[in-house]
Amino acid sequence: MFAFASCDRSLRKPLIDERLGWALSVCARVMRPLIRLALNMGVKHRDLEELVRDLLLEEARTSWREKGVEPNISQLSITTGLNRKAVTHKVRAPADALPHTDMSAASKTLTAWLEIVSTLPDLKTLPVTAAEPLLSFEMLARRSSRGNHHHRAVLDELTRLHMVEEKDGCATLAVAGFVPADDVRSMLAFLGDNARDHLLAGVSNTFGRAPQMLERSVFAGGLTLDDCGAIQQLARLRWDALHHELAGLMTQAVDAAEGQGGARIRVGVYAYHEERAATAAKPAATD
Repeated sequence: MFAFASCDRSLRKPLIDERLGWALSVCARVMRPLIRLALNMGVKHRDLEELVRDLLLEEARTSWREKGVEPNISQLSITTGLNRKAVTHKVRAPADALPHTDMSAASKTLTAWLEIVSTLPDLKTLPVTAAEPLLSFEMLARRSSRGNHHHRAVLDELTRLHMVEEKDGCATLAVAGFVPADDVRSMLAFLGDNARDHLLAGVSNTFGRAPQMLERSVFAGGLTLDDCGAIQQLARLRWDALHHELAGLMTQAVDAAEGQGGARIRVGVYAYHEERAATAAKPAATD
């Protein structure tokens, strides 16, 4: 007895439509905070439309190239759903106006300094320059940036961000972490890089790619805002300890590879809480 697979495409359509629905739902959840950000910063529909078109094409090219194929216009058009004219007129990657946080000499220097202070708190203040072997900010910046950035440029950037104070030839740490709260551009860069890698880990795990990425969370509803604040504080305290341990391990690994390794890693933690409305929101008035 033989069994034959059905060739009736109508039987496959509900499953395809269902998967598209799932994909659109997750896109909506992920994109909602980004739309909120965009609206608050004056981004318009035309800007987002152009960005989405560019990213569709860029990711479609990447997908084809991973299969060993250099895609032509027709293949890109079918994959993205864009017409051939739109594909033809968009051949370059979208411009990136934000710095890459993993390349920041300022963040590397501050992180290295925080690691030292975690065990030697007296080194919270360093001379800007000093003869070796005395540790100075100049030596720290040179080691952290592997000599690619002048220590004065790094110090000026950290001072501008109010993370370091300079006085009488000395530099003093003024923060407990690299969080450039007074610099919107830098904050947006961290938001983009952190959220991107968090989502990349989730997407990789969803498609069963190896190795499995760390992606865990714990959540609860029905508690008070005070409870949420206490839980956030616990997470911050535990993260501070883990942060120092991870940063030290990463520094050792980079030094061992002399900065020439071909891989990168980002480990993060997040917490978010809000007070839910007691009743469903009323529909907005219409004209």
